[in-house]
Amino acid sequence: MIFPKSRDATTSRAESKQDYEIYATYRRTTEGAFVGLLKVVRKTDGRLLFPFAGAPDIGPFDSGHAAREAAQRYGERVVAADLEHPEA
Repeated sequence: MIFPKSRDATTSRAESKQDYEIYATYRRTTEGAFVGLLKVVRKTDGRLLFPFAGAPDIGPFDSGHAAREAAQRYGERVVAADLEHPEA
């Protein structure tokens, strides 16, 4: 059974980078380039911070490693921004 997490602002506020999960990977395009794929979740309330409607593409890159690294760095920037200015 799944229980939704509270959306109360006091309980959902993240305090540190450990309150987030960053999932970074890549995919190959039909043209042979590599694009980073990213998912960032705030664990305190389960909110998906990235991707969102209109989210930018990460890439293209010449290798899967470069695409994954770029996605990871972008995810870290999303986390830092949310810690500084939390999204409700």
